[in-house]
Amino acid sequence: MNEKEFLIYLGTRSQDRLRIHFMSNKGKILNLLIQYEGIINNKWIAIVRYDCAHGFFHRDIINPDGSQEKKAIEMDNLNIAFSFARQDLEDKWEWYKEQFIKKLKV
Repeated sequence: MNEKEFLIYLGTRSQDRLRIHFMSNKGKILNLLIQYEGIINNKWIAIVRYDCAHGFFHRDIINPDGSQEKKAIEMDNLNIAFSFARQDLEDKWEWYKEQFIKKLKV
């Protein structure tokens, strides 16, 4: 069994990143976590996370107060789920950060 963890920086200012952690066996992903983190008020803050905690693949949108909006995503194949989550966060990280900052101002 292989376990890997790494960061991918987004944008040009190195203030946004994906934290990727997964376990696989013979090319098949068994568990995953892909989390988008951004610098807010000079601290790294988790903003969106995809994972398999609680026994199912889902997305957590993390609010400034620490509460989470959990949405189950129906996918049986974690290799496909991994690609889906990574693509979503790479495509929409700026939007997710903008929404988080709007909630800070409420």
